[in-house]
Amino acid sequence: MRQKPEVKSQFVIYEGAGHGFAVRADPGNEKVSKGTQTERLITRYPQLASIATGDLLRDHVKRKTDVGEQANAFMKSGKLVPDPLILNLILTELTDRKWLQSSKSNERIMKDLEKQGDPSETAVQPSDDPDTSFILDGFPRTATQADALARLLPMNLVFHLVTPIEIVLKRMASRWTHLASGRVYNVGFNDPKVAGKDDVTGEDLVQREDDSEATWRKRLTTFDETSVPLLDYYRKKHPEMVVEVAGNSSNEISPRIYSEIERRFC
Repeated sequence: MRQKPEVKSQFVIYEGAGHGFAVRADPGNEKVSKGTQTERLITRYPQLASIATGDLLRDHVKRKTDVGEQANAFMKSGKLVPDPLILNLILTELTDRKWLQSSKSNERIMKDLEKQGDPSETAVQPSDDPDTSFILDGFPRTATQADALARLLPMNLVFHLVTPIEIVLKRMASRWTHLASGRVYNVGFNDPKVAGKDDVTGEDLVQREDDSEATWRKRLTTFDETSVPLLDYYRKKHPEMVVEVAGNSSNEISPRIYSEIERRFC
């Protein structure tokens, strides 16, 4: 993709954990995550943009938009933000960037989506501009979300990043967070420049109480319960849509992603 692709390229970067136990190996100094891969992709391919739902949520909450206020109410009560609100965030971002075009208001489009009828009823058209190439980071997480998203804008490539469970657990046990921004560091994987301090603000990092091995094993089990139907959804739509990329480090995974993108779009 050193040259601009001739087709619009919407990707989903999807992170998973491999089943079973791997031989312990040094995963290197890079963390293995979709966030890392997204950063590398937009550096390598400047025409790509990234849409991260976590960043969108924080931005809308900070700006106190209508969607942000609704989402914040759920988060403050300890509840998950409902799918329609997340989808509305993405719809707003895509229409603001002129990547989706419609004569209808976003509110009307969301109501049409809730009907779950003919997708054409939403009357949304993707931009024909070849620069409309982006990565979705953090969405969709379920088959239901993927189906709703497809009614707005079908994806054409899904990367499923697979890392052995033991490496995931090791990374989580060494995770430190800057609460105000959501930035995450991992000792031995993605160290802060100054131990215990956020790289940007210099403020203290904290280690969350729920970052224990038992908690994360339970989370990974729950993750599998939603990830399998999600990946099956995309595989049924097109057998070659999902590309599984396995590795113990970002340095192993990145070249394989580059190769697949350049094979398909360059």
